[in-house]
Amino acid sequence: MSLLNTSVKITQFAIGGFDTVTKPVLVGVVILIMYVVIIVANMMNILLIFCDKKLHKPMYLLICNLAAVDVVYTTSTSPTMIGVLLAGVKTISYVPCIFQMVIYHVGAVMEMFALAVMAFDRLIAVSCPFQYQSYLTNTRIIILTYILWLAALVFVSVMPATVLSLTHCRPRLIYAFCDFAAVLRTTCGDLNHHFNVVTVISFFLLFFTFFLICLSYFVIVFYVKLSSNVDKRKMGSTCFSHLIVVVCYYCPLFIRIVLTRMGVVLTIEERHGLTIGSFLGPSLVNPFVYCLNTKEIKCKIFKIFNIVESSQ
Repeated sequence: MSLLNTSVKITQFAIGGFDTVTKPVLVGVVILIMYVVIIVANMMNILLIFCDKKLHKPMYLLICNLAAVDVVYTTSTSPTMIGVLLAGVKTISYVPCIFQMVIYHVGAVMEMFALAVMAFDRLIAVSCPFQYQSYLTNTRIIILTYILWLAALVFVSVMPATVLSLTHCRPRLIYAFCDFAAVLRTTCGDLNHHFNVVTVISFFLLFFTFFLICLSYFVIVFYVKLSSNVDKRKMGSTCFSHLIVVVCYYCPLFIRIVLTRMGVVLTIEERHGLTIGSFLGPSLVNPFVYCLNTKEIKCKIFKIFNIVESSQ
């Protein structure tokens, strides 16, 4: 009966993830600057591709989707962390917390899917350059993108289904925002089964997408060695851009998820750093990598700046 009464009273959670931070204002300002840069840079990419019909091609649609994923991914958590660190708002209501958990994890899954599909796109472009436009059309890319977003929602749906079915008896989140692990630890009872189910799903998505990406690079390298008609410089530049993004995203994930499951103990601060770095880092790098290494987008940006300068 006491547990039932306690669960009714918990209409909001206290966010305790930054309680041990010695310079919260400094950390908050850094996150705020990164968040603003991420939103401006990714929105610029989206607008450039959307407004220029010449860029309405499969590769640019995938870049546009990745930018949209980064905006959703970072926006799901950054405002909450900025509010805690700079404004001292250390509580979040129950319903917004559940929504934040869902959107955050959908963003995480979509980041994996987006990188895997972009690797597949590069594989087709290198191995079948003459059939590329017939294999990957704009319509197929848009349909595939919708399917991936739906699949991400399906995979993540197990999290709110699990949390909503349990009784909450702890009003404090030990992490920096509402992710599944933080919210689940506010519930009562034995949580090992629930953690194991989500861990299996996470490992499947993590290793499956990473395997597909590695396989695509292996096939590309193998094809390049056999073919003498490939523009190796252009191919290398394109693949290198994608590789930077892949490393920035998967490295923190492997350290945080895989090593901890192997018995490596991380402090709360180390876990927070890896978690925050796993979505702020790639989202910050992505737009600049593709702007600087994609000729059409780079030329479009220079053209806009030239027009602005000439008008002044």
